[in-house]
Amino acid sequence: KKSDYIKLYVRRVFITDDFHDMMPKYLNFVKGVVDSDDLPLNVSRETLQQHKLLKVIRKKLVRKTLDMIKKIADEKYNDTFWKEFGTNIKLGVIEDHSNRTRLAKLLRFQSSHHSTDITSLDQYVERMKEKQDKIYFMAGSSRKEAESSPFVERLLKKGYEVIYLTEPVDEYCIQALPEFDGKRFQNVAKEGVKFDESEKTKENREATEKEFEPLLNWMKDKALKDKIEKAVVSQRLTESPCALVASQYGWSGNMERIMKAQAYQTGKDISTNYYASQKKTFEINPRHPLIRDMLRRVKEDEDDKTVLDLAVVLFETATLRSGYLLPDTKAYADRIERMLRLSLNIDPEAQVEEEPEEEPEDTTEDTEQDEEEEVDAGTEEEEEEEQETAKESTAEKDEL
Repeated sequence: KKSDYIKLYVRRVFITDDFHDMMPKYLNFVKGVVDSDDLPLNVSRETLQQHKLLKVIRKKLVRKTLDMIKKIADEKYNDTFWKEFGTNIKLGVIEDHSNRTRLAKLLRFQSSHHSTDITSLDQYVERMKEKQDKIYFMAGSSRKEAESSPFVERLLKKGYEVIYLTEPVDEYCIQALPEFDGKRFQNVAKEGVKFDESEKTKENREATEKEFEPLLNWMKDKALKDKIEKAVVSQRLTESPCALVASQYGWSGNMERIMKAQAYQTGKDISTNYYASQKKTFEINPRHPLIRDMLRRVKEDEDDKTVLDLAVVLFETATLRSGYLLPDTKAYADRIERMLRLSLNIDPEAQVEEEPEEEPEDTTEDTEQDEEEEVDAGTEEEEEEEQETAKESTAEKDEL
């Protein structure tokens, strides 16, 4: 299939339009004409493909195209061009190292700044807080999923703008960008989210960490021993009780979902992949009533089966809310049922009532009734036969 739509002229004489790499793949929607005075008219098409001037032409074509796109008015660019060719620009950021900075200025994303309008990275940087040194982003399958994630709770509460990545290619695109305008990108679903804090705030945080140390150690060493790398007091949660956080180089829930979908299509198994098998950090919200009650229960009896169940249920719920998939949904459902039984004061070991066996129907009366009907029917037939015989005898006597 033809992927280039560039026609080459030499001194206004058409030479060829049979190119396969005149433009990079991400700009395959561009059509144009190149007229050169430097190429010889009698050059063969085979020789032309290897001509050194073509490399120069290719480089200039890409830059001219990107400059042309940049000149499109913002309103028209956002409403028309980006909807049609936004994915191409994102692929360009991933593939074209030499023009990555130019392409980054053309990127547009949804953000918490506006419910419908998209924003550029330049606009995001202009709106950044005074001491903010990172560009925050959250990836999800939809805007609703991203903005309702526990990872953005404190950021939004403090007035930080968060970029929402809702397309499968978005996270790859941002990973390919080391920084923009001197600001590094921060995935808020991973470790590394920190806030400026005063000395008093720092002292309070350290005191809280010490207070919850028994619970954190109990989770790491006992309740969630085989499930998490470590348990820490969270700085990013305000409403949710807990969250599951990937390491700086691990997969976020969104990326893990994308990788599993790709593996399913190609028939590969990623369960042994280094990134997929990495344990996550379990962050708890020390102000949440569930977490505070767990701390009390663990101090009283760390072997309490109810609190052990609660820890696992919280972990599995956090797994789902953090965008990851549960490996064993049946076990999760069983634990939820057990917690519901306890909340309703139902014995956790109480069995489901068995259905009563159906009793066989009593057919004695029906049988007797059938027999009586058969006897009655037989008697009627006999009477009819006797009446017919009597009539025949009377008829014979009359004839005589």
